[in-house]
Amino acid sequence: MRNRFRLATAAAVVSLIGAGACLDTTPPKVGTPIDCATLAMSLAASEPTLTTTASGLKFRDKTVGTGAVLASGHLAAVHYSGCLTSGVQFDNNLDSDNPFVFTIGDSLLIKGFSEGVTGMRVGGRREVVIPPSLGYKATGSGPIPGNATIVFTIDAVATQ
Repeated sequence: MRNRFRLATAAAVVSLIGAGACLDTTPPKVGTPIDCATLAMSLAASEPTLTTTASGLKFRDKTVGTGAVLASGHLAAVHYSGCLTSGVQFDNNLDSDNPFVFTIGDSLLIKGFSEGVTGMRVGGRREVVIPPSLGYKATGSGPIPGNATIVFTIDAVATQ
């Protein structure tokens, strides 16, 4: 399964690179590292000012990009950091030269991640609070316990 995911990701990267005419050309940005504990406290303090969607997802744009808008069905490349609300980081590629490439709305992703990037502009940074119903639900996954609310900081790098 992991090898199929790597092959699909590699194919998506090649597709993004090969489609130069369709690809937003805003220079890729590698985000600054995230302090998950500080982020969790900051989001808790500012919760009333976060945008809340009908599904219960919450977000705020830290930086609004100037590039193309990420939309459902588009191929997107992002850098991200994933944290638990306790302040523990469970995943990160912000300091990597290789963005995570995926199709927005793909059923292989948790719903909250796709919903969280939808509407971002390339070059932007968004903080997304994903409730368990849009994340890993009661079962959890790896270091993410069941019924966990998770927080992602996402930098939009490219879209097609």
